[in-house]
Amino acid sequence: MSENLTRLNKYLSEAGYCSRRAADRLIDAGRVTINDVVPEMGTKVASEDVVKVDGEIIGERKQDFVYLAFNKPVGIVCTTDTRVEKDNIIDYINYPKRIFPIGRLDKPSEGLILMTDDGDIVNKILRASNNHEKEYIVTVDQPISQTFVERMAGGIYLEDLGKRTKKCVVKKIDKFTFSIILTQGLNRQIRRMCDYLNYEVQTLKRVRIMNIKLDMPLGTYRELTKEEFKTLTKLISESTKTYDPDHLNPRKSRR
Repeated sequence: MSENLTRLNKYLSEAGYCSRRAADRLIDAGRVTINDVVPEMGTKVASEDVVKVDGEIIGERKQDFVYLAFNKPVGIVCTTDTRVEKDNIIDYINYPKRIFPIGRLDKPSEGLILMTDDGDIVNKILRASNNHEKEYIVTVDQPISQTFVERMAGGIYLEDLGKRTKKCVVKKIDKFTFSIILTQGLNRQIRRMCDYLNYEVQTLKRVRIMNIKLDMPLGTYRELTKEEFKTLTKLISESTKTYDPDHLNPRKSRR
């Protein structure tokens, strides 16, 4: 009779410890053990195996997944490595369960970021091929011209990354402010695009991720509503299953 085995990075993800990508980094760094032995990348886990990260036993999930929308202030770093970065998002939120951010938002930027302990949904949302929209409001240091709007929207080749940005939606709001909707997540993409056109970003706020909108005070979070989660699940339905939203119990915004 064949044994039911799970790839180690998937095991850590489904246990709510971290995303698969983060799990790969932990495994590569030798911080994960199976039965007190450091495994190779790609190793599979059996039901009777004992998996540890930094000596802490990682067991099967016993509680529902958490899905939060957080309004990140400037100065907070989107990392789960609390040992390295003192201004990290995990210590700032101080949530009673282990959670991690879906994607990143630069330290000098503010706005919406999703937090969860569901590693499976992280992978679905982050897949660039899914073309998930993210919307930002940006202020720059000089008046916005029509040429600037057209060039930002049409795509810019970022030489230091060796990539061209995808076409996107850019709208001028006032003399120094514009909105931009991206379906791409290159490192510091908006800042690099502006810099290429000789504009400097003064403030950058993310106001939407797919169907989730920024509607809570700065520095606070709230749980996703059932309706938000159901819509989110539909938007990523081309991927494998997500969690049942009926467990969600929306609460008021808080730190």
